Amino acid sequence: MSLKVIELNDNALRVGDESGILVESPGFALAGNKQLQLGEIAKQQARLQPTNSYNKYLHELSLDPISHAVGIRHAADIAYAHLLHLAEEGGVDADMIFAVPGNFTHQQLAILLGLAKSSPFNTIGMVDSALGAAYWAGHAESIIYAEMQLHQVVLTKIIARDNQLTRESVIQVPSVGSQNFMDLMMQLATGLFIQQCRFNPQHDAESEQQLYNALPDWLRHNDTDQNSLMLELKANTAVHTAKMPRESLINNLSRHYKSIGQQIAELAVAGQSKILLSPEFAELPGLHSFLGQSFDLELVPADAISRAIVQNRDSIVKGEGQIQLITSLPKAEAKSAAHKPSLRKSNEGAQERATHVLIGSTAIPLGSIELPEKLGRIEAHKGGFYVDSGEQEFLLNQKKRSGRHELSLGDLIQAAQGSETIRLIQVSNG
Repeated sequence: MSLKVIELNDNALRVGDESGILVESPGFALAGNKQLQLGEIAKQQARLQPTNSYNKYLHELSLDPISHAVGIRHAADIAYAHLLHLAEEGGVDADMIFAVPGNFTHQQLAILLGLAKSSPFNTIGMVDSALGAAYWAGHAESIIYAEMQLHQVVLTKIIARDNQLTRESVIQVPSVGSQNFMDLMMQLATGLFIQQCRFNPQHDAESEQQLYNALPDWLRHNDTDQNSLMLELKANTAVHTAKMPRESLINNLSRHYKSIGQQIAELAVAGQSKILLSPEFAELPGLHSFLGQSFDLELVPADAISRAIVQNRDSIVKGEGQIQLITSLPKAEAKSAAHKPSLRKSNEGAQERATHVLIGSTAIPLGSIELPEKLGRIEAHKGGFYVDSGEQEFLLNQKKRSGRHELSLGDLIQAAQGSETIRLIQVSNG
């Protein structure tokens, strides 16, 4: 059984191993009468049942009582339930290492270890997530990892010296997390629907949830028009369409960008620091252009942290029952280059992205797509695309896989050797 890594970013809790990301689950919980729903299904209903929805149980991990929730004593109860959910979905049934953000306090780390001891898997280590991201950063001597969480951005400065990566400092930038960006974009979109269609999508919970669910897809699929985003919502039998000027959107978001940039500048060594952005930053229009004027940016792929941790198992595991937070790791050796994830330059518009799936001779625009030969489906999530085959084995770039895997331009999917090919391609608009 392979070593698994659980990465505790509440934007997307991830389970990974040496093959990549196995499961990704947003830090949302919905408390029903007898059942606690977790992850994406809870997120998709958060605005429908706001009093039963929770998304701060990792951000505010504690044993403080929650009075109004049936069957839930405190945030740690929800966090434990989500750990069990991740373990089941990701097949975590043996050795496991936690990757934790630098903002976790000593008390929160102690609570986390207490939860782990009650879990069915065997926790053998704990390491700062930023070290996993910085492991692939090459020759930079000063590295800042910017991790976007649901309610804040965490900036961790890593110093590379004497063949070691060492955490130097951590800054929390409050109120600029993905939920803060979503709230701001929902306000902008609501104003435009009222102005252009005389329709208020936040008038009732159902249309508000529809707006919340639709916004990420609008941002991803409106790249062909650099001037505006077309927004469409259905209410009863009516379809409401509004146009959001891209420049206006970016101008409104830029005050959050400015807050993040100012804090990065506090940590950065002028002209010498490499800035690594967590995958969630890819969804924010204009951010890369805004920050790229001042900093050397790279976007970290979703599997970079788990792959680095698996490679550094011997430096993280201290022995039976001796778990401590690791804040220093060896730098990547040259031999690690063959296993290096693709760190992408984060200049908006410069990334080579797949736009279509080529099945046989038919090109289908990327989105939610059912695949032939019982291969499961391709889904859009967190700024990327994933194939999910469940338990069905398939070939991804000639290697046997099953479950959920992130896809990139040029990837080849087959049911078996010699069968029909499914390839991710880019179709130019010009």
